[in-house]
Amino acid sequence: MAFGEAISAGFAYGLAAIGPGIGIGYLVGQSVQAMARQPEAAGMVRTTMFLGIAFTEALALIGFVVFILLKFA
Repeated sequence: MAFGEAISAGFAYGLAAIGPGIGIGYLVGQSVQAMARQPEAAGMVRTTMFLGIAFTEALALIGFVVFILLKFA
């Protein structure tokens, strides 16, 4: 792998990770705020938060897999 390809690979994956990083931060922040406002619903909010984190994290994995497919296909 040439040096330029390695730099572009790292840059592409970094761009793919920005969106999910922002999304997870926002999701967790809003969930903690919801749990603080309604402590009786904390269990349901926590479960929904973990599902949202899983779906958002999948975006980063999809970006990584697409990069790998484009690189080695």
